[in-house]
Amino acid sequence: MRDAYSRHAVVPPAAPPRVLSLDATGGRVQPQTVRATAMVFEDPVSKVLEADLARIAPSDASVLVVGETGTGKELVARRIHQLSPRGRGPFVAVNCGALAESLADAELFGHEKGAFTGALRTQPGWFEAANGGTLLLDEVGDLPLSLQVKLLRVLQEREVVRVGARQAIPVDVRIVAATNVDLDGAGAAGRFREDLLFRLNVATVALPPLRARPGDIRPLAGHFLELYRRRLGRPELTFTPAALAALAAYGWPGNIRELENVVHNAVLLARGRRIEADELRLTRALRLPAEAPAGLEDTLRALFERALVDAEPELFDRVTRLLIRSAFDLSQGNQVRAAERLGLSRNAFRTQLAHLGVIPHRRRRGAGSEAGEGGDLPCPSPLRETPGPSLGSP
Repeated sequence: MRDAYSRHAVVPPAAPPRVLSLDATGGRVQPQTVRATAMVFEDPVSKVLEADLARIAPSDASVLVVGETGTGKELVARRIHQLSPRGRGPFVAVNCGALAESLADAELFGHEKGAFTGALRTQPGWFEAANGGTLLLDEVGDLPLSLQVKLLRVLQEREVVRVGARQAIPVDVRIVAATNVDLDGAGAAGRFREDLLFRLNVATVALPPLRARPGDIRPLAGHFLELYRRRLGRPELTFTPAALAALAAYGWPGNIRELENVVHNAVLLARGRRIEADELRLTRALRLPAEAPAGLEDTLRALFERALVDAEPELFDRVTRLLIRSAFDLSQGNQVRAAERLGLSRNAFRTQLAHLGVIPHRRRRGAGSEAGEGGDLPCPSPLRETPGPSLGSP
């Protein structure tokens, strides 16, 4: 991926806005994640943010970027990198939430040939790939506790040990971490190490949601309009005043990512040369109703439909893990109470915990040996075979 600053005409602009955009086709980013691909600094709140980034960038301090999904956290990290003395070095972004725990060590720290089944050659990890530059740890709050310990050591010692090796390799990397999780709360709940948080949180950037910087909406809409009318061969398209007013009045729960999707859809479906307010489809399931609360199923359906439209990665696994985790935490680790909250048998809930790596898998000693109270058998887990983030205390 490359940073690109360009000027785009916005209807009607007082002056062409500066747009920080992300070319999603190049660079080394692994694994991929759904993210904002452009942001501007036109709103007064955004201008303060831009000034803060300019002050933070020249140092080598670790930075924690906190903000809702789709607000542009990766773009902020890239801006810090670009303005820093490391700007000519590599920028590597890693989605921690998509790392399989069984392979996370090898992905981050590298591995030697033959270190495990399938390791056919020596492979440097993402820390080595970012040597001399900046490493973005996106969704850092999703790292399992076992990996948090190893990451803390790397940050302290400034060296990595590849899986299957004994020799440490020095690395010179600036860390920028990003999350939409309350890490202070996760630390208090035992899901995130406080000593690691202290290491990451030397400087904090609180990225406001799009609804808190309304002056950015119109320039961003103009940027995405120019982008998609060029890609789709519709150079004549413009927004009507009513459409611009509707964009400005909308709450944008999905932030910049949602705004891009709305504009893209409008360019695809526009009937004439001007995009009308009703062609923005702002009243569909992409937003939750502002009136009286809907029932649980209706609310969840709206959330899931929005996530599906936004192509959120690994949605099924993430929803299942979050449901199990929430019941477990709310019940303060009591398996029986957590199972009752979910309408599961204790054995079925234990099976889910085992797949998450919270408790060890039971060994089958014979037919029926897994039966619990009332003859319940563990249900097949909908989760992947790879264990997910640990829910227990370190």
